[in-house]
Amino acid sequence: MGTLNELLTIARRQLNVRECPPDSNNVRYNTWYWGREVSGSGYPWCMAFVQWCFDQAGVTLPARTASCGTLLNAARQFGTWVTGDFQPGDVVIYDFSGKKRTTQHCGIVEQIMPGYGVQAIEGNTSEAGSQDNGGMVCRKNRADKYIIGAVRPAFDREQEEKPMTGKEIYDALQAYLDAQRVPAGVQEEYRQAVEAGVTDGKNPCQLVPRWQAAIMAKRAAERG
Repeated sequence: MGTLNELLTIARRQLNVRECPPDSNNVRYNTWYWGREVSGSGYPWCMAFVQWCFDQAGVTLPARTASCGTLLNAARQFGTWVTGDFQPGDVVIYDFSGKKRTTQHCGIVEQIMPGYGVQAIEGNTSEAGSQDNGGMVCRKNRADKYIIGAVRPAFDREQEEKPMTGKEIYDALQAYLDAQRVPAGVQEEYRQAVEAGVTDGKNPCQLVPRWQAAIMAKRAAERG
């Protein structure tokens, strides 16, 4: 199962994809769903777009369908249908008459717009023309009054990157230094320093605090 961020990244990458030729419903999402190129008024693709995005992200929906109504009914059956408090990743279903009776169009919620509705990424819509048969993938702002409800998928949890503690940083740096070697050009001088008692020769690349550096300088001066 994929994560919410994976789904939204996939959907965002589809913005401005258009059916070709215009008004044909011939588009990659229909080809994927039907298993062949299709065209004509019998193949609206807002739901095919949603299904394609979720499939690419590896996130399961309650039904594999090209119908908004079928997905709505399946979500109700499986207990994943919500009618408020929408969240990013929800599949919102619209009725643009405002009566909330006809399943007319759908999209993937990208973010919530408090006091207004949602911002969604939708297939088969347009920037200014038809909203449920526009022929392209767009980012749309939709008022709550048009939203019948939404299907709420289950996502994998995002892996949280925890900041390293000071000890973890020190240990990682020390492990790196322990793996280092004295550079070839100064190995003889280093051997002489060991013989002179300036250093014990252990962990030659270890971090040296100031007090150790001071003692080493003092020893070197005394043996100078």
